[in-house]
Amino acid sequence: PTTTTRSLVLRAKRFDAFVATTPNNTTAKKWFGFQNLNHREQQRQQRQRRRRRGRIPTVECVVDDARTAAATPGASKKQHTVVMKFGGSSVADAERMKEVANIVLSFPEEMPVLVLSAMGKSTNNLLLCGEESLKCENAEDVSLMKPLLFVKTLHAETMDILNVDKDTRRDVNELLKKLEQVCMGVCLMQEVTPRTRAMLVSFGERMSTRIFASYLRSRGVNAKQYDAFEIGMVTSDDDIENGRVLPESYANLKQSLTLTDGAKPQISVVTGFLGKGENSGAISTLGRGGSDLTATVIGAALALEEVQVWKDVDGVLSADPREIDNTIPMPFLSFEEAQELAYFGAQVLHPQAMRPAMDDGSLRVRVKNSYDIRAPGTVIGHIDYNSSNGKSDDEAERIDDWLLTSIVRKKNVTMLDIVSTRMLGQYGFLAKVFAVLQNNGISVDVVATSEISVSLTLDPAKIWSRDLAQEELEKVQRELEDVGTARVAVSNGHSIVSLIGNLERNNEIMERAFKALKEAKVSVKMVSQGSSKCNISLLVDDAEGQKAVSAIHEEFFGRVGIGKKEHLPGM
Repeated sequence: PTTTTRSLVLRAKRFDAFVATTPNNTTAKKWFGFQNLNHREQQRQQRQRRRRRGRIPTVECVVDDARTAAATPGASKKQHTVVMKFGGSSVADAERMKEVANIVLSFPEEMPVLVLSAMGKSTNNLLLCGEESLKCENAEDVSLMKPLLFVKTLHAETMDILNVDKDTRRDVNELLKKLEQVCMGVCLMQEVTPRTRAMLVSFGERMSTRIFASYLRSRGVNAKQYDAFEIGMVTSDDDIENGRVLPESYANLKQSLTLTDGAKPQISVVTGFLGKGENSGAISTLGRGGSDLTATVIGAALALEEVQVWKDVDGVLSADPREIDNTIPMPFLSFEEAQELAYFGAQVLHPQAMRPAMDDGSLRVRVKNSYDIRAPGTVIGHIDYNSSNGKSDDEAERIDDWLLTSIVRKKNVTMLDIVSTRMLGQYGFLAKVFAVLQNNGISVDVVATSEISVSLTLDPAKIWSRDLAQEELEKVQRELEDVGTARVAVSNGHSIVSLIGNLERNNEIMERAFKALKEAKVSVKMVSQGSSKCNISLLVDDAEGQKAVSAIHEEFFGRVGIGKKEHLPGM
C-alpha cells in the first residue's frame, strides 16, 4: 500500500477508537477531517494537507467510566482478592510488561494488588551508579556514567513503546533527574552511605510501577500506583538497607489499600522492596527477598487467602532443572519445607518473606509460571495437625504416600572437623567453639557431633572477599585450636545435598538414598538431620555433587525414557 493509504488506514483506526469513547461524534469527525466524506474526497484532502505540510492533530482519548469498569478485573468485587508479585525479569522491558498485563487481565474474576520489582537489571545498575559516582570529578562525568545512561535509556524506551500518559512521563523524568542529582551529591561528598544506597535503588521500583500502572490505564483498566513507603510500610532504623517491617505497617497498609464503599474496581500497583524508617523517615529497603516480603505483608494486612509469586517455572521443582533432567513440580510445600529449601539455595521465597504468611493462619503463597498461567503451580501453606485426615485445605493436592518433596544442593561449602578429648563429659566446649565463629562473623550451615568431635559446614566466600578467604580461615583454625587443645582440620570444595520431605519415614528415605549413592559410587562425608524434622543433609565432594543429586532424584522421582519404571512424585 502507498504511504497515503497507510496514513488513511491509521487515521481511520484512530477515528474509530476516538468515536467509540466520544459522546459528540460530530466533533470527533471534525477533528479527524471526516464528515460525510467519501473515499476519494478523503484522499483529496489528504493530498492538500500534505502540500500544506500540515499535521493531523493528536487527540488524547479519555476513556469513560463504563468502559473502564468493564475492562478492570474483579468488576463484581468490592475489595482486592489476591496479591500478585512479579519480579525484575517479568518487567524487564516493554514487551515483558505487556505480557504481565496480559496475565493480570486473564483473571477477570480477581481484583489484584500488584507488587512489582525494578525493571530487569536496574537495581544492579543503580548500585553501580553510586560506586561510579565516586570516580567522577564533575557533573558532566556523572551524566555520562554507563550505569546511569543504561537506566535512563531503558525507562525512556519503555515509556515510548508503551505510550504512557504525559503525567507519568513527567513523573518518571523527574525521578531520573533526581537520580542524577543524588549521583552528583555522591560525587561531591565522595561517600556512599547505606541511606544513599537505599535511596538509589528505590528509583527502580518507583519508576517501574508508575510506567506499568500507566500502561494498564491505556488498556482501559482503572489502575493506581502506590509507593509502599507512602502508604504505611514502616521499618526499623537500625539497618536502613535491611529494614525490619514493624507491626504498625499492617494497619497502615490495610487503611491505604482498602477501597471505600461504592468505589470503582481498581488494580493497585505497589512498589516492592521499599519502606520508610520509623524515626528517620528515610526511604529504606527490605533486604534480600524484599519484594516477596512486601507481597506477603500486604496479603496479611488485607486478610487475603492467597499471595501469588510469578516466576518462569511451574512452581517449586523436585530439583534444580539446570542440573537434573525431568524435574517435576511439587503441588504442595509446607512453610517449614520451603524455608529449608530456600536456605540451602533453592529459588523459592526468601525465609524472611514467608514469615507474615506463616504467622497468618489462613494466608498461603502460590508459586506460578508466567509462561503457563493456567498451571496450578506450587502451594506453600499450612499443615493442619488437628484435621481428621491430617491435612489442611492447602495440602489437598499432596499425595498420601509421599516421601520426598525436593532435593537441593548447596555448592562450595567448607567443612571444619574439630577433635578434642576435652569434649568428653565436659560442658561449655561447644559454646567456646561457636563463640569463635561468632567473633569472626561466620554462620554455620550443618552440625554433627560425637563425644570427642564436632563437624560443621560454612561458606566463608559469602562473608569475606575471595582474596582473604583462606587467610581468614587460617585465623579461625588457630583460634579453634586454642579452645581445649583441639585439632582442627579444614577442607574445601564440598556440596551439601539436602533431602526435604517426610521425615516420619526417615529410615526409608535414608535406606533408599544411600542405596542410590552406593550404586553411583558417591562417598558421604557427613550426615545431619535438621531440627525442623523435614530435612536430612548429606555432605559430599563438589565433584560428585551433581551425580549424587541425580542418583537420589532417579531413585525417588524416576527418570523418563531410559528404561526405568517411572515413579510417582516423591514415592
